[in-house]
This record gives sequence, structure tokens and C-alpha cells, in this order.
Amino acid sequence: MEQVVLLDESGQAIGVEDKTTVHHRETPLHLAFSCYVFNDRGEFLLTQRAHHKVTFPSVWTNTCCGHPAPEEEMKAAIVRRLGEELGLTVRGLELALPGFRYRAEMPNGVVENEMCPVFFAFTENTPEPNPDEVAETRWVSWKEFSAGVLSGEADVSPWCRLQVRQLVELGPEPAQWPTGPRTDLPPAAHVA
Repeated sequence: MEQVVLLDESGQAIGVEDKTTVHHRETPLHLAFSCYVFNDRGEFLLTQRAHHKVTFPSVWTNTCCGHPAPEEEMKAAIVRRLGEELGLTVRGLELALPGFRYRAEMPNGVVENEMCPVFFAFTENTPEPNPDEVAETRWVSWKEFSAGVLSGEADVSPWCRLQVRQLVELGPEPAQWPTGPRTDLPPAAHVA
């Protein structure tokens, strides 16, 4: 059974809960991650969440989202999920937005409530989406995609919209983004 790490307001771990039961109208704050993967042409791998997901089904979003298991190092969790969801191996996995946090509510009242550090990485692989996780993928121009998100033309997940606003402030070329300070990660993300 996959578990998520529950957090207090300071980002300290205060327990665990099964992933299958954690998301509801009063979803507790928990630890997650988001990752943006690019290819050598400067394109970004946009993904559509599987149509049967409990939270935000069928929504287009960043390359990969997930939850580190209790005591699992954040980068190891990202590598694991990229493999499970997309069959990808990556290089240059780096922290971009260590302190990102959001809360988003679906029309049916189900809530996401996460401290969700944002990472970026690069790949030469062709994605092989796991249909249990990902409905579709597209390689898109980062410049055009981010402009579409900022203008409101691109319909993406609430967290992706907020993240892109912060990522573009790091510069126009993802390969040149500075690494975010690990000291700004939630304390629960400091394992291993």
C-alpha cells in the first residue's frame, strides 16, 4: 500500500496515511513533488493525467507528480515515478522551487493540499506512458507553453499554472536555471 507523509505547517513529518484514503474534502497537508522534464531541443514533456485519477483526472500538467514514500529521498522518489509513469530515465535532476506549496479544490470538493518542491531534469528517451497514470504525452516548446500558461490560454492543472509563473522567473532557458537551495525544502524532505 502506497503511503504519503503527513506534515505540520512547518513542513515537519507528523505521520503517514495511505494514498488511497488521504485525498478528500479535508485532505491533510502532505509531502509531494513535481518534475518538469526537457529534451535537448528545449522542449518540455507535457502529460495528461489518466482519466480515472481520483484527483484532477484528464488534466494536462507537468511531466510527473508524486509523493515520496516515508523515509524515501526526494530525488530517488522522482526517478522511481518517472520510470513507473513514463518509462523515462533522466539526467541533471535538480531542485528548482524548494518551497512551493499549494492547495487546490476540484469541482466535487476533493482537495489537493501539498508542500510540493519542484524539480527539473533532461532526457533523451521517448516516453512510454503507463495508462494507469498517464493518458497522453506531448513534447511542446517551453517558450510557447509557458507563454500560454501565463496568458491563460493553456488549460493546465492548478499547481502547474502556479509553478510555471515561478519557473519563468528563473530565466527563459531551463538548462540555465539556477538550483534552488536545499535549505528551503520542507524539513520532511531532508532524508538520506
